[in-house]
Amino acid sequence: QVDLVESGGGLVQAGESLRLTCTASGRTVSSYNIGWFRQAPGKEREFVACIRRSTGRTYYADSVKGRFTISRDRATVYLLGDTVYLQMSDLKPEDTAVYYCTGGSDWPPRKNWGQGTQVTVSS
Repeated sequence: QVDLVESGGGLVQAGESLRLTCTASGRTVSSYNIGWFRQAPGKEREFVACIRRSTGRTYYADSVKGRFTISRDRATVYLLGDTVYLQMSDLKPEDTAVYYCTGGSDWPPRKNWGQGTQVTVSS
């Protein structure tokens, strides 16, 4: 079992930046890839970005490529936990959604989900 907790959401204006944090803990987290999905009102959940545990390889949705960056806090890599960031720049109103942190051995990871954090971008 892996626990995932998101933080850092909020209200910003278009063009501004925001950084989300995902804190993962649990006995199997050392083998987990970490990802971010989002769900806007009235829409299905969609993939945003993910990072592979073993290699640090990253993958992005086309809609956020060049604006969002997923990274891992290297200080926590070898601990029984993980901290992953999603740096979001040049935010647009269409980025408004609940953002979920995910973890799993699959790619992109979908096995475990956090509770989500709201990001609202005003125009």
